[in-house]
Amino acid sequence: MSATCIQPRRQRIPRRAPQLSPQPLPSAATPFVPQLGTYYDALFRAHGSQHWWPGRTRFEVIIGAILTQNTSWSNVERAIAEMRRAKVLSAAALERVPLARLGKLIRSSGYFRQKARKLKEFVRYLRVHHGGSLDRMFQTTTSELREQLMNVHGIGPETADSILLYAGKHPVFVADAYTRRILERHNLASGRESYEEIRALVERNLPTEPALFNEFHALIVHVGKHFCHRREPDCQHCALRPFLPGPAEAMS
Repeated sequence: MSATCIQPRRQRIPRRAPQLSPQPLPSAATPFVPQLGTYYDALFRAHGSQHWWPGRTRFEVIIGAILTQNTSWSNVERAIAEMRRAKVLSAAALERVPLARLGKLIRSSGYFRQKARKLKEFVRYLRVHHGGSLDRMFQTTTSELREQLMNVHGIGPETADSILLYAGKHPVFVADAYTRRILERHNLASGRESYEEIRALVERNLPTEPALFNEFHALIVHVGKHFCHRREPDCQHCALRPFLPGPAEAMS
C-alpha cells in the first residue's frame, strides 16, 4: 500500500545534545522542553521514516482516521478493502450507499453501526460546507477547520487532528495515548493534562512543520507499540532510554 505522507526536512529539525534530566511540563515560567527535538532525532536514527499515514488518497486517509477509533489498524485495512471492492470509497458513493450496507462493509473495524453513521455524517458535512471538495475543505484555516470537524458527529480532537495532519498537511500534532504515556514516563507531563495541553506542549517545542509532526507522531506510535507498553515496558531496548529521568526498572 502506498503512503500519502511527505518526508520531513531533516535540516530544519533542532539538533540538541541529550539531556538526562528532562524538565517538568512547561508553565508560564518554563515554556519550553528543548529535548523534544533530541527525542525526535534519536527515534529517527533508530527507526527511520514510518511512511504514515497509509492510504491511496486523502479521502482514504480520512476514512481510516475515523475507522481506527478503538480498534487496530489491521481491522481498518480489512474494512477499507471491503469498501474498495464495493466501490464506495468516494464521498458521493458513501452518501448513496444504504447505512445498513455500509455497516456490513466496515464490520471488521468494530462498532460498525456507529462508525457507518460517522462516515455518513462526514461526507454530508463535506458536501454541505465545502461542496464535496477536499481541496476547498483543506484551504480553510487550521483553527476554523478544526472547529468545523469537531462539530461533525463522531469526530473528536484526535480524529480531527489526524485528518488535518495526515490528509490535509496542516501543522497540528496528534497527541494520542502513546504520546501521553511516553511524556509521563519521562516526567514531561504529570498525567493531569488535557488532550489540548499535551498537543500544545509538543507543538510549541518543535518547529511548526507538518512533515515533522507527521513523522514524530508516527515514531511515537512505533515506540508505544513495540517498547513503551502500558504494562512491562521494554525500556532496555528503547531508543529513548538515555532520556529516562530514573532507572528503567522503575518505569511501569
